Amino acid sequence: MRALLITLLITTCFFQGLLAQNARIEGRVSDAASGTVLYGASVYLKGENSGMATNEFGQFNIKELTPGQYELQVSFIGFEQKSYAIELAPGEVKSLAIKLTETGISLADIEVNAAPGAGTKSVKALDLLMKPVKSSQDVLTVVPGLFIAQHAGGGKAEQIFLRGFDIDHGTDIAISVDGMPVNMVSHAHGQGYADLHFVIPETIEQVSFDKGPYYTNKGNLNTAGFVDYQLASRLKQNKVQLGAGSFGGYRGLAMLKLLPGAEDKPGLYLATEYVRSQGYFESPQDFNRFNALVKFHQPLAAGGSLEASVSEFKSRWNASGQIPQRAVNQGLISRLGAIDDTEGGETSRYNVNLQLKQNLGQGRWLSNQVWWSTYNFDLLSNFTFFLNDPQNGDQIRQRENRQLWGSKHSYWQENQLFGLNATTEVATGFRHDQISDVRLSRTLQKETVLEDLSRGDVSETNWFAYLEETLELSNSLSLTTGLRYDYFRFRYQDHLAASSNTKGSGLISPKLQLSFAPTNSVNFYLKAGTGFHSNDSRVAISAGRSALPRAIGLDLGTHWKVNEKLLISLALWQLDLEQEFVYVGDEGVVEAAGRSHRKGIDLGLRYELLPGLLADMDLNLTNPRFTEEAEGQRYVPLAPTFTSIGGLQYNNFKGFRAGLRYRWLGDRAANEDNSLTAPGYFLLDASINYRKGIFEWGLQLENLLNVDWNEAQFETESRLRNEVAPVSEIHFTPGTPRALRLSMAINF
Repeated sequence: MRALLITLLITTCFFQGLLAQNARIEGRVSDAASGTVLYGASVYLKGENSGMATNEFGQFNIKELTPGQYELQVSFIGFEQKSYAIELAPGEVKSLAIKLTETGISLADIEVNAAPGAGTKSVKALDLLMKPVKSSQDVLTVVPGLFIAQHAGGGKAEQIFLRGFDIDHGTDIAISVDGMPVNMVSHAHGQGYADLHFVIPETIEQVSFDKGPYYTNKGNLNTAGFVDYQLASRLKQNKVQLGAGSFGGYRGLAMLKLLPGAEDKPGLYLATEYVRSQGYFESPQDFNRFNALVKFHQPLAAGGSLEASVSEFKSRWNASGQIPQRAVNQGLISRLGAIDDTEGGETSRYNVNLQLKQNLGQGRWLSNQVWWSTYNFDLLSNFTFFLNDPQNGDQIRQRENRQLWGSKHSYWQENQLFGLNATTEVATGFRHDQISDVRLSRTLQKETVLEDLSRGDVSETNWFAYLEETLELSNSLSLTTGLRYDYFRFRYQDHLAASSNTKGSGLISPKLQLSFAPTNSVNFYLKAGTGFHSNDSRVAISAGRSALPRAIGLDLGTHWKVNEKLLISLALWQLDLEQEFVYVGDEGVVEAAGRSHRKGIDLGLRYELLPGLLADMDLNLTNPRFTEEAEGQRYVPLAPTFTSIGGLQYNNFKGFRAGLRYRWLGDRAANEDNSLTAPGYFLLDASINYRKGIFEWGLQLENLLNVDWNEAQFETESRLRNEVAPVSEIHFTPGTPRALRLSMAINF
């Protein structure tokens, strides 16, 4: 026994001596022009198969290096790669402040390693640079396989499709801006309604996204995936832009530095946007939108920061609504006509967001955030025309007034666990929604309320806490595990029934990610975990209804950098959902359905054909099915089974940049027995930009082939004024014909 103790003591002292000799390289990577940290930059020791991606604070820490000489390579897509020759003495800690300069896009800048999400972060940055957008909603399409559809005059949140989900307006995807949630729970128009139009697209600096329910810091609605927008902390330059296009479309943009100090000084900027359009429908849309953002950034010691932002958003529009195919076939209206052109709406949102990030030293960070929003929504629709009321018609109004606020407090540190390098994150927070006068009413010609079908007040609170641990099992293998707890309290005061009901419900969500990179050119990963989407409060309080339906997912995939020119991503996945949501056209609502199962394949290709000329393609195959429905009734209505997005992007000739993009959505079942088909479409869009000195010109062509296509479509039972009996068939909103937009900007 004594001999064993002596052996253990000697061994311990020996390894402690070795550790004392080990050195490390740490640092922070940022944009040289703005000082913004670069999340997901690749940091790699050439010849050592040792590297990592920078964390959300832009930092990296390569530990336990033996003394000697190293070559450190740092790269981020769209920025010039840098190399550093470093000589480490025993026990030395080398600290670097690395500033990267913007340059052309090259796949050579992508490195693959064992860090969680490795490869994915680089693809995200690449796709954001390659895909020109006309609105903040379009930025969602950087998620491979994600499609959006607008079907209410341009002012309503887009319908979203991803991984075999018709997500409606956000039921199964969690979306945030600067850490502030976008989705509206218990919304008048649909659970998780996510209107991103309050974001000015030019202010978006980085986008983080991923698919599946595997991320501990994501809670409600993170089933199919999540998208996080990070807005610029400070402007690189001032910008004034004017644009005009087809169908009476105009846009003005101004982005101005109010404090033009250096990156280590306080920064303050103002961004404003105004958009107006008559639209391509026969009835003018009179669409207009105004946005304003003021953002303050105060750098703190060792990479910390204090940020505060205030934003305003207002929008108003008319709409022609969804039209029945038979009305077009019979010549009653054209594809761009309307049965009821008195639809439309208005909405507004005001936000205040405060974030404090502090570097506590020794690999420890503290982050605190508080936010508040006030929101108003008023929407008029007519899905069934004269089905329920042959005299006045079936127009409905959905409206609400909402106050929402919340906070998040997280602690992050590097440590040792079981003798392995580890990082730990602990967080807690809450979100509270107070919704006044949420109602569904029958109306006549916009102004007259005929009857309230539902009306009440909603109070909903979500408290959460989570713990996540990442272990560096070796230079090529990492493991991330997490545990999250969410508790909800739902309350609905029904004004029509003069009653009030309250319910509480909690849920634990375990998560796991395993990442293996045998070389710096290939990464394999396994993800498993559970997530959930909450039910609307008015449904959650009902007896026998699940308040927090669970999702269980599994992903197996790889990122493979075949050579300096080719990157391949492949994932096999499945997802089981305890409760599906299905659109009910004759009521204009989304109701809960049964259990569902999805499995699919995601394939992504990125290829650099020539210097500056890149091609990309994403192909997604999905098999979505109900698992509890009767035989022949197992199709999930409108769930996409085949999607593909891709194109070409060129940006290597003296300020010239051009792109050609395609979108391909396959035919899909429009109802549970697949007796009706929602037709798919193939579209081409093109863009050209040229910059010389302070001037910049842009041209965008949408639907280059002028295809007749249906942007949104549903199976709906409706009746026209002259019909004796109702008809159930495809109702659709036509997609835009060929459209041209021109813009000119001054950058100074």
